[in-house]
Amino acid sequence: MAGSGSEEVKILGGWPSPFVMRPRIALNIKSVKYDFLEETFGNKSELLLKSNPIYKKIPVMIHGDKPICESMIIVQYIDDVWASSGHSIVPSDPYDASIARFWATYIDDKFFPSLTGVAKSKDAEERKAAIEQVIAGFALIEEAYQKTSKGKDFFGGEKIGYIDIAFGCSIGWIRVTEKMNGIKLFDESKVPGLTKWADKFCADETVKSVMPETDALMEFAKKIFGSKPPPSN
Repeated sequence: MAGSGSEEVKILGGWPSPFVMRPRIALNIKSVKYDFLEETFGNKSELLLKSNPIYKKIPVMIHGDKPICESMIIVQYIDDVWASSGHSIVPSDPYDASIARFWATYIDDKFFPSLTGVAKSKDAEERKAAIEQVIAGFALIEEAYQKTSKGKDFFGGEKIGYIDIAFGCSIGWIRVTEKMNGIKLFDESKVPGLTKWADKFCADETVKSVMPETDALMEFAKKIFGSKPPPSN
């Protein structure tokens, strides 16, 4: 085992970051107590720079004296170290696990950039094209949800799993994008599964305490980022 589950756990991050939510949800699923060390955006702490000298980005989990970086790598680590606590986050079946990792990678490599593209758009034409990309991404993720959930509440089945955590952390920023642009992305007529899933995800006890309020997140976006996209991984 990479580390003892009894060692102290710390998370370096910021409450508005969708990526920081991921390990926090995973730790909640496993009922692991941790200290949350709030980083100030634009002012990297010495501990962060020491713990993640390559990327110099949040989130970082420190388990004992061992730093683990990159949000979904941290989620995998948490699932491995605390395998006997809570439910499994990564599917036990190798094929199902590979599908979960594929969609988590898609979300990071394709979906998030399309979502931030809305904020980056310089004119109405660019904005329209960016929104169309996001809507296309929603359609693909809706299809993935229908296949992987197998009629149950979450991508992971009856309980929150790997894809749920990967995509669910974006709900707050999706709702901010909806409000700031006067659009509807969680549209029950187009993505009925995801629309119901988002409500169930946010209502889960492991998510409630770490999901930012939309209005607070929107104020943060206006104050800190202006027209820029949400903080990156």
